This record gives sequence, structure tokens and C-alpha cells, in this order.
Amino acid sequence: MATLPLRTLFGTLLALCCMHAGYSLSPEEREAGRSVMERTVPALKAVPGKLKLEAVKQENGCDVFETESSGGVLTVRGSSGTALCRGFYDFLKTNGLGMVAWDNKDIRWPARIPDTPRRRVASPFRHHYYFNAVTYGYTMPYWTWERWEREIDWMALHGIDMPLALAATEGIAVRVWKRLGLTQKEIDEFYTGPAHLPWQRMGNLVNHDGILNDNWHRDQIAMQHNILRRMKSLGMKPVCPAFSGFVPQGIRRLYPEAKLHRLGWGGWPQKNAAHFLSPEDPLFLHIGSLYMEEWQKEFGKNTYYLADSFNEMELPVNTDDPKTRDQMLSALGEQVYRSISSVNPDAVWVMQGWMFGYQRHIWNADSLKALLSKVPDDQMLLLDLAVDYNKTFWHNGMNWDVFKGFFNKPWVYSVIPNMGGKCAMTGVIDFYANGHLEALESASKGKLAGMGMAPEGIENNDVLYELVTDAAWRDRRENVEQWLENYCRARYGACPDSLKTAWSLFRSTAYSNLKDHPRFNWQLKPGARSSSVDASEDFLRGLALFVNTEGLEHSPLFRQDAVEMAVHYLGIRMHEAIQAALEALDEQNPEHAEKCMARFREYALQADALLESHPTWRLSRWISFARAHGKTGEEKDAYEENARRLVTIWGPPVNDYAAKLWSGLIRDYYLPRWEHFFQNRLKDKAPDMEAWEEAWVHSHGVSPARRPGDIIRACRQYVREAKPLPLSLKGGGSGSAIGNWTPAEVSTEWKWMAWPVSPDDLKNLRGVRFTYTSGRHALEIEQVELVGDGRMIDGRRHAGLAGKPSRENCYQLSLPEGVHANNGLLIRAKVRTVGGNDSRGKIELLKKNG
Repeated sequence: MATLPLRTLFGTLLALCCMHAGYSLSPEEREAGRSVMERTVPALKAVPGKLKLEAVKQENGCDVFETESSGGVLTVRGSSGTALCRGFYDFLKTNGLGMVAWDNKDIRWPARIPDTPRRRVASPFRHHYYFNAVTYGYTMPYWTWERWEREIDWMALHGIDMPLALAATEGIAVRVWKRLGLTQKEIDEFYTGPAHLPWQRMGNLVNHDGILNDNWHRDQIAMQHNILRRMKSLGMKPVCPAFSGFVPQGIRRLYPEAKLHRLGWGGWPQKNAAHFLSPEDPLFLHIGSLYMEEWQKEFGKNTYYLADSFNEMELPVNTDDPKTRDQMLSALGEQVYRSISSVNPDAVWVMQGWMFGYQRHIWNADSLKALLSKVPDDQMLLLDLAVDYNKTFWHNGMNWDVFKGFFNKPWVYSVIPNMGGKCAMTGVIDFYANGHLEALESASKGKLAGMGMAPEGIENNDVLYELVTDAAWRDRRENVEQWLENYCRARYGACPDSLKTAWSLFRSTAYSNLKDHPRFNWQLKPGARSSSVDASEDFLRGLALFVNTEGLEHSPLFRQDAVEMAVHYLGIRMHEAIQAALEALDEQNPEHAEKCMARFREYALQADALLESHPTWRLSRWISFARAHGKTGEEKDAYEENARRLVTIWGPPVNDYAAKLWSGLIRDYYLPRWEHFFQNRLKDKAPDMEAWEEAWVHSHGVSPARRPGDIIRACRQYVREAKPLPLSLKGGGSGSAIGNWTPAEVSTEWKWMAWPVSPDDLKNLRGVRFTYTSGRHALEIEQVELVGDGRMIDGRRHAGLAGKPSRENCYQLSLPEGVHANNGLLIRAKVRTVGGNDSRGKIELLKKNG
């Protein structure tokens, strides 16, 4: 027998020891990581040997990376493919060599990289989570594989190793429904158009805005194969779909004795309400197991599976009876787990925890304990989805304290830095930098296993995503001022003093306060007056400073960000113009109203023109993604209409939720919608806004675009010239008005009228006043309500009159503490006029301190 040389034998033994000691980097992961790096920096492919990738051992079960460079050669070591990519990106940013954003980047790779000492980083978390179930609606419903490939590269560079992977959820479910014997019509009635599928998956609604055909299912199954293959090649642990309990109504035909609960959500009509199969029914386990069988038959074995049964939903039992409630929840938890584990004993059930903070009237320590009671500890993972809301918006205590460390179940600390893909700047930047340390240091942290983020929509507020993904690899406090300076150096190549000052101002204004839904008034249904975007003078000053920073014009990321800052600036001026125009209408001054609208139109078209050069904030891009999935002209049109609906009226009843700052959307939707409203108001006609909006959804294409030649010059010019409205155009109102009534909108018959408001509007609210301004007839008021998510939150009923004179025209209302309305708040009133409809007035909010 041949004898191995001592050195070879030692090397072989060392390699075997390393494998058993925790090395997890496979050759496939290493090469997948190299491909990500070469796509990020194409120059690397042209100079083989300048990039060395090696394995390094995990630390306490968590990923580790190391970097060092010498003699023009960069060595990156990682414990997984994702850790390698994170190490490479960390080297780029730490040395000011560039940054990667969505569909844009600024890489400044030198001919010879600098020598750097060994840098070692060990994450304090085993998992790095990404996505919200509804990101698959607000951002990704129509992505192509090319866009998905860039996103997975972005994930790997940012150290994300646990993304949601929900494509083809329906393609697999349809196989189950057909195995059970459901007809195609019964299946079609269950589903929504592609952009609305996240809410169908969570049982919020069914049968809305389109059906899914075989072409769609084939496309999505092929896409999911590509997605999972790429994710797993990098060592990621994707979270895939499981059965949550929602079934087509046609199941009653096949199983007339099945125990079904009809649920409701957000004020939607009954025809859109989902049917939830009781976990006590044996059919629940049967269908859940069939789904797992079909999924694994198509995609192979996975470890993590998502099932969400009560997202923003009321429980289908009497919650006033804790015993009945807890029995149902215990059975549900057991059956969801069994439906997954009966087919895959190694599987882990993953559940989003948005409702744990959002619906504390349902979810308390007892109800959650019941849900988890029959699931093995190591086969469940809870996503504590919105710690930023707990801490900085709801102020209702951290879930790991309220729920006693999640009762020994592993859990992931997560934030929601965005709702609906809204573009406006918001969030508490200092919290995103260091908030996770509170969890790491808490005596109640239990089995804290990961950190992540669950944005409802991405491709916005880049700084927050860089900050959160950096924080997930750090267990020490960050100096935020220094981090922001380093961020600018990596992103643009330098950080001049004007940029430092701008970020200091942002940090004390827009990025010091989390707005649940940051929208300008002109992004809401015409007539709305409230705006939740920071409009302070300090914020405006920061925007102007940023745009006018010189010396960075060569950077594609600076040009992108300058456009965003200029559009924010113009958006605030647009808000002021709309506000003044509405007040001019209240005062029956059509000349001033026309002048304010002319100013609004000027700023709107300037903002739209700037956005034409933005890599992602464009309606044309969104529509092209949707149409690319159609195989016929009819399919292309249907997908476009579905995509247009989601980013505008959504439903109704959900309206203007996504609030995108997109070119095409401003010039073709927001601007003409307001002009339609104003022209009708000037003629004392009631504008049929619903008909106008629906017609836009069913239209196709985008109008011709206007784009400045020198984008930075245009940004600076537009910001410089966008002055506040002159005093001659400003109205004299107190700013408390939220809406109005006109002869065209009222009648002598009782009717309901409604006006949107924001949570900020309702701070310190004492009540609502109906103020008559002109006309021959008074307005009678019978009842006033505060409505959120389609349900009355507070209300008052008494006879009131707004006229000459007025009497009992104030109605005491308030937003109770702890009550939230994710899909919109309205003040609505039942009113009629006396003797005719010649009546005008406005609805004002009365504050306790006013």
C-alpha cells in the first residue's frame, strides 16, 4: 500500500477536522459568490488571480467573514457564500470604493487596490431575514428573472441569507384544488390579479381584479426554480409557502360538512371575503399535506415554510371567551405545524408577527402562548416584524417583553422601514442603527436567532437599508454621524461639508420621526388637505444643500439621490399650492385658485421630468414589467391594468396607499386628477372621481416624457426657483380644515360624505366642526364618525346645523390609544341641506390645545 507524504496526510486530516468543526462553505457557494462579485465589479473578471476566496469557520453558529489585501490581491474568507459576498461588499464600503443600490451602483475599483490589514467580522445573528409578504405586491409581482438576479446579488452583498421566496404559491395550490375536484370556475373565483396576490395568500381578500391562467402559473414556477437555485447556491435559507387555511368557496360543494369561517378585512364587501377552514376539521390537515407534497414534488425539500392565518384579521371565535379562543388557536398551531411536518419532518414553520403589535386587543401573552403550545420549540420561527413601530410609533412596549421571550420559540428581530413602497423620506435613523442592541442585551430575549427587515416595498430610502444590513453584522453601538460620513464616501466618493450638514438636518427632521404613511396631500384623493411628509424649514434647507453640493456630479448614485431630494423639495411646494388652492375655493376666489393650480402644475411637471432619469421611480418601468408577462395582447393589457390599480386606487376601498413618487404617475395621474377635481369645483359640479380613476386604471401606456439634458443643473434650477407661495396667494385659513362641502356635493336628501385624515391630524383631537362659509341654505348634520380600516372607531350622533346661525355643529371625536388603521382613516358624516343645495363650508379639526 502506498504511503502518503506526511504533509499531504496532515493537510487531509486538517481539512477533515475543519469540515467537522463547522466549515460550511461548499465549492458551489464559493463559485456563486465569485460570480456575484464579478457582476458587481466586472474588472475582476479581466484580472484572474486578484481575488482569492477561502473558507472560514462559523462562530457560535453565526456567519463570519474576513478580508485583507496585499500586493494588489484581495483575499475574502467566509463561512458561507453569502458571508463571502458580505465580506467583499464590506471591503468596498470600508475603503470608499463604491456602493450598490437597486438597479444602480457607483463602483470605483482602482487599477491597484490599497493594502489593508485583516478585518474580521462575526455576525451576532444566525439568520439575516428579508422581505414582507406584501413586497410581492408593492414591488415584485411582475419582475423578470433578470431583475430577480440583480436582487439576489443585492441580498448577498448585504449579507441577507433568509429571504422570503413566495413565487408560484398559486401554481402549486391549483394542483391541490384540482386533485380535490374543484372546477376551473371555482378556482378562478378564489384568486386575484397578480399584484394583489399577497393579500389573497393571507386571506385578506379573494376574487379581485383578474384571474390567473396556465401561462401565469408556468411562468411563475419556472421563475421560482431560478430563484431557489440561485439563493441556495449562495447558502441562503429561503422561506417558502405552506398552507394557511384559506380555501375556495367551492370546497362546500365537495365537502358540504366542512367547517368554514368567512372572514373580513378592511371594509371589503362579502364577495371578496375569504373562507377559512377550521383547524378542527380533518380536511385542514389533508389539504395542508397535499400542498406540501405538491410543492416538494416540484421544487424539492426545503427547511423553512411560511404560513400566516390571521394577518390583520379578527379571530373566527368569541375573543371575549379566552378558553374557546385559546382552544382554537392551540388547534390551529398544531394543525399548521402537522400539515408541514407530516410531509417534511425537518421543516420549520415561519410566521409573520405584524399583528402581535398591531392587534394587541387580540394578541396577548395568553393567546400567543396557546397558538405556539403544541409546536416543538425548534420547529418554529417567529418574525417579530415591526420593532421600529413598537418603539417609535406605537410606543406599546417591545414584543419580546410582552410575549415573554416568545415562549422559548426562536425569533427574528425585524423592522418595517417602508409601507407600500412609498418613496418619501421617513424613519428614526438612530434607532435603525442601534435599536437591535436593546434586543441583544434584553433579559427577555429568549431564543433571539436573527435580525432582518420586512419592507412592504423596496427601491426607496436607500440609507435605511444600508444602515439596517450593516447593523445586522454588529453587536456594538454605532456612531451615527461617523457612519453617515462613511456612507457618503462609499456612495459618492467624498463627503463635502455641505453634505455633512444636509445629513445632519435630515437626521433631525425627516429621519428623526417615523411616519406610518408618508404621503403628500396631492397623492391622496382630491379634496384631502393633510400631508404627512416632513415640510419643516430645516428639512427644506437640507434638501437644497444636498442638491447644490458640488464636485459629486460624476457619481450615478449622487445624481439619483439629487433627483430624489429635488422631487421632495418640489413635492412640498406642490402641497403648499394645493392647500392654498383649496382655501381659495373655500373663500370663493376662483382667480386665486387658478393661480395656485398653475403653480402646482409647474412644479408637478418639473418633478416628473426629473424622475424620468431615475433608475426605478418610473411608471413606464412598472408597466413594462407587467406587460412582459403577457403572452397575448389581452394578457398584457390585463396585467398592465392590475399593476396600475395597485399603485393608485388599489381597491377600492383601499385608496392611494402606495403613493409612489414616479414619473408618469405624476403627469398622467396625480396632476390630471387634481385638475379634473378643480375644474368641476370651479363650475360647482360634483366631480365623479371614482369614474375618472377607474378609467385611468383601464387605460394603457404612458404619455410622452420630458427629460432635462443636464439633470443636476435642472435639479438645482428647479429647487432655486421653487419659492414659497407669495402672501397674495396664501389663504387665510388656520390649516385645520380637512375638507369641505359644496352645492355640487350635497342635497336635501340624507347622504354620507367622507374626508381622509392621517394619524398626525388626529393628535390631541378634541372634535370636528362643520363651518358654514356661504350660500342660501344651511347644512344639517345627523351623525359623525371616525372610521379606520372600514370599521367605526369612534362616533357621535346628535342633530347639528351649520348655517346662519349655526348650532350644535361640533362633534367630539378622538382616536383611542392603541387603535391603528393601516389602510386609512376617514372622518365621515351623514348630512343634508335645508330647502336647497346652495351651501358651502368646511370641516375643521378642533385640537385640545387650541
